[in-house]
Amino acid sequence: MGELGVEHFLFLSAALFIIGMMGVLTRRNLLIIFMCVELMINAVNLSLVAFGWELDHLGGQGFAIFTIAVAAAEAAVGLAIILALSRRQKTMDVDEIRSLRD
Repeated sequence: MGELGVEHFLFLSAALFIIGMMGVLTRRNLLIIFMCVELMINAVNLSLVAFGWELDHLGGQGFAIFTIAVAAAEAAVGLAIILALSRRQKTMDVDEIRSLRD
């Protein structure tokens, strides 16, 4: 068996990012869209760590830790907004929530 290279991790990262992107583009449930955005952020973190490992530099890992902290704050604010919208609209459908703009 061969050793795992950076290409394997980047392929996995690209696959996870594409899955998340397709979820954002095709789903109508606001909570599912939010989870897909989180999946895309984790895919980027995986590629940052893979590049840091390949270059033998801790910058990729440090930046990944920073983005995890930002994603945690984004998750708290995002879930609060989703909760407030679902209480007001009684739905999680994006098309029905768009009626707030009118």
